[in-house]
Amino acid sequence: MRATLAGILAVAAAPVIAGVPRVAVDVGHTLAAGGATSARGRAEFEFNRDLARDLVAALSARAVAVTLVNEDGLIPTLAARPEAAGEVDLFVSIHHDSVSESELERWTWNGQPRTYSDAWQGHSLFVSQDNPDLPRSLLCARSIGARLQRMGFVPTEKNARRRAWADRQLAVHYYDNLVVLYRTRLPAVLFEAGVIKNRDEELALMDPARRTRMADGIATGILACLSVEPLSAAKAP
Repeated sequence: MRATLAGILAVAAAPVIAGVPRVAVDVGHTLAAGGATSARGRAEFEFNRDLARDLVAALSARAVAVTLVNEDGLIPTLAARPEAAGEVDLFVSIHHDSVSESELERWTWNGQPRTYSDAWQGHSLFVSQDNPDLPRSLLCARSIGARLQRMGFVPTEKNARRRAWADRQLAVHYYDNLVVLYRTRLPAVLFEAGVIKNRDEELALMDPARRTRMADGIATGILACLSVEPLSAAKAP
């Protein structure tokens, strides 16, 4: 049976965040190091910034105090990202996924040689077991994953080839040595919105209406997870 948002949050009952929730939304990568390149040649950083801005708008509409980190793409180091967030209740880093070089195929788009892979698509989430607040990080990742699936967004199992499951049903993985997840005092989640090397998903991820809907789902999951006390960081089966 597919997990529901209510089911995920049933593990706890006590309110934990007093006052206005505070969230930092991090734009993954930089102008100089733009991350993966999409099937049609667009830098991952641009995808990340678009979704991050939409997520900020969705959280602001819910009266969440939001800090947007690295919007200009000039932040110098990975460790500086959580530092730039200040004192917040959750740090969320926005990314878009790729595939390994060996899986890529060649095609031509607008007269330019490009690479793609249509083998994988879908979102996934990551937390670190070395984060100082793994229970909150894991609860928020599960809450986001549950909400997105309830809305009809389909996750990917692609990353299970390299990253252990924290919750397979909700597409949450452990990525313990990722700097933005563990070199921080904050609960932290990294969200991969989809696979930009997939030609169809690349177009879907650029669609403003779909992107706004995904941001709405992420924001709903975040607000839900910040309203309860996680009991433990026990691994899901």
